[in-house]
Amino acid sequence: MRSPILVTIAKRAVAAGYRALRFNFRGVGESTGTFGGGVDELADVAAAATFAAALDEPLAGIAGWSFGAATALNWQAVSRSGVPYVGIAPPVTSPLSPPLPDPSSLTPATRKFIIGARDQFVAAADLEVYASSIGATIAIYPGADHFFLFKHDQLADDVLAVIES
Repeated sequence: MRSPILVTIAKRAVAAGYRALRFNFRGVGESTGTFGGGVDELADVAAAATFAAALDEPLAGIAGWSFGAATALNWQAVSRSGVPYVGIAPPVTSPLSPPLPDPSSLTPATRKFIIGARDQFVAAADLEVYASSIGATIAIYPGADHFFLFKHDQLADDVLAVIES
């Protein structure tokens, strides 16, 4: 996963003493397999979480961007995980992404959403409604779009603040 957003977050997490795992979903980049519409990708998140949990330290948190944010939150619902979560611009409604989980399926956890005020794919108002329904906080970055150009360090700060809370 070479997304500048996720590379910055991973580097900052490692610098803060955490281990960071970035991966491509099946069928993306050089990974094998085919796109599963968000269903099969839950297995990818589960495998990554299982791998991370087998390391010396417990899973400190999970974060994702766009499709990955929606899939990570769905993994939390299915696995009943209560680790801290940060969702960066998850699609609230999109035919290309799994729907966000029903609020009743989520175990209580620290959760934060981050969205750009100018996101061209996700409506901040829709994400605000969903965040409220699950008791999550939300940060809306003025002037930022879905790719958060020049905001990657700020994103990393917000992700680490949630993990360290």
